[in-house]
Amino acid sequence: MLTAWEEDGFLILDGFHTFDACEKLRARALEIVEAFDPQDNATIFSTTDPDHVDDDYFRGSGDKIRCFLEEEAVGQNGRSTRPKSLSVNKIGHAMHDLDPVFSSFARAPQMEPLITGLGIGEPLLLQSMYIFKQPEIGGEVTCHQDSTFLWTEPQTCIGFWSAIDAASIENGCLWAEPGSHRGPLRARHHDVDGRLVFETLDDTPWPSDGLAAIEAQPGTLVVLHGQLPHLSAPNRSTKPRHAHTLHVIDGRAHYPRDNWLRRGADMPLRGFR
Repeated sequence: MLTAWEEDGFLILDGFHTFDACEKLRARALEIVEAFDPQDNATIFSTTDPDHVDDDYFRGSGDKIRCFLEEEAVGQNGRSTRPKSLSVNKIGHAMHDLDPVFSSFARAPQMEPLITGLGIGEPLLLQSMYIFKQPEIGGEVTCHQDSTFLWTEPQTCIGFWSAIDAASIENGCLWAEPGSHRGPLRARHHDVDGRLVFETLDDTPWPSDGLAAIEAQPGTLVVLHGQLPHLSAPNRSTKPRHAHTLHVIDGRAHYPRDNWLRRGADMPLRGFR
């Protein structure tokens, strides 16, 4: 596994989570959506038109549980045009510390030995998301590197992407080029004088040839190196593609105060204890 990790920059672990654990997480996510009122906040999450980055609702979500809408689920009047359960792009970003069902999933017994085995000496669970990739309107996630957004010094971010539904080319699975994590980190997303900006670090183009589709059955865990360029296409199929993502950093590294994702002093980052 370590050899594959070092060579490819990602791991695919089939059957990592049980079907029951995935279905319990899905049910809890839908309960959170049911309690959400999109008329009170219609913040759209989009990687192709990221206006949300300067939205207070988004920027204040590091220690909250908040829902963000699909771009194509909101009409010109700012109102949702679809049922709530089919309108939400994702839930983020602190469910793993605020919700017992999400905490149990993120802190499943098999997670800690995997994370420490990958070299994270003091794991801190930084960010969690439940991603819906809605049928017919599920938005594209453009090519990116997770360390761009979750910067540590030195770089320690690792992503743990869990399939809740089957993910295929048809409904917008992940894509990545094996070995591309050894390339440069292209950008840093951080706060500059109160605004979030993308600072270009390297203008190397994103990989286009050699991308591999990462298709996955429910319960599969995909581990993603923080510098691995990866993406997912829109979901234009009639099938949902729910997934859970957790990002972990090493507490021995420095987490700068100008990172976009911050927490209040009353909710420090936690590991598995």
